[in-house]
Amino acid sequence: MRVNPNFTPDILNDLYTTESQADTALDQLASGQLINMPSDNPAGASELVQNQAEQGQTDQFLQNTSSVEGLLQTADSTLSSVVSALNQAISVGTEGANGTNSAADLQAMAQQVQGIQSQVFGWANATYQGNYIFAGTATNTPAFVLNPAAPDGVTYNGNTNTNTVQIAEGNSIQANLPGSQLFQGAGGDVMGALQQLVTALQTGNTTAVGTATTQLGSALNYLSQQRVFYGNALEQLTSNQSYLQTEQVNLKTAANTIDGVNLATAANNLSQAETAQSATLAALAKVIPQNLLQYLQ
Repeated sequence: MRVNPNFTPDILNDLYTTESQADTALDQLASGQLINMPSDNPAGASELVQNQAEQGQTDQFLQNTSSVEGLLQTADSTLSSVVSALNQAISVGTEGANGTNSAADLQAMAQQVQGIQSQVFGWANATYQGNYIFAGTATNTPAFVLNPAAPDGVTYNGNTNTNTVQIAEGNSIQANLPGSQLFQGAGGDVMGALQQLVTALQTGNTTAVGTATTQLGSALNYLSQQRVFYGNALEQLTSNQSYLQTEQVNLKTAANTIDGVNLATAANNLSQAETAQSATLAALAKVIPQNLLQYLQ
């Protein structure tokens, strides 16, 4: 009885294994990823899908935060300009009420306040990225329109609704206050007080000038109180942005832990696979002629 073992299938299987190992190492070196197809690590691939979804959501929240931050900053800066202008108007009104001014002086003061009134009207119709920021949710419509027949000289053209933006999972922030609340609120009517001051100066009634100036001071205080909303909202956004940025780093670190390649290890694996592949090919080269000779015998 003659024993003639055939090692060829085993050697071919070893060759396939080493080629697969070399290909895997090459893919990892080229992509920088351990998982280049789900079959490389099904559980890890599933974790990566979830991680990528969370990263996408976090990126969207950061975009939302950045967008609403710009809106709030624009609104707050605009109201800061309004506050400065109203202080100037109050100074003019205080001077106009002291009873020492000529009729010409009072007319000049009226024109000065009218200029301030025009500025405030423009700021009340401020926009951000093409949207009117004080028009409630009617952001395509100017918040105020001139109306000489109205007691305030203007009519509010927006609505009293507010916009909200989601800035984190389960966390939304109010992004605006309607212009009617800011400039014509029950606690202080900026537009009305300015119009009354202009009229009082034009008519030369110093008592009415004093009354309008007092009302304008009350309107300024009220507007300043309302402006606090924007400061608080910006603080909340800053805190939320820090949280999201930290979350973004954590998610990327987790993804790298699952899928990141150690380049030195991958290069070493490739070298070992190529060495084993060469040895297998050499063994196969010796076995194939022997098997052919045995076949011919």
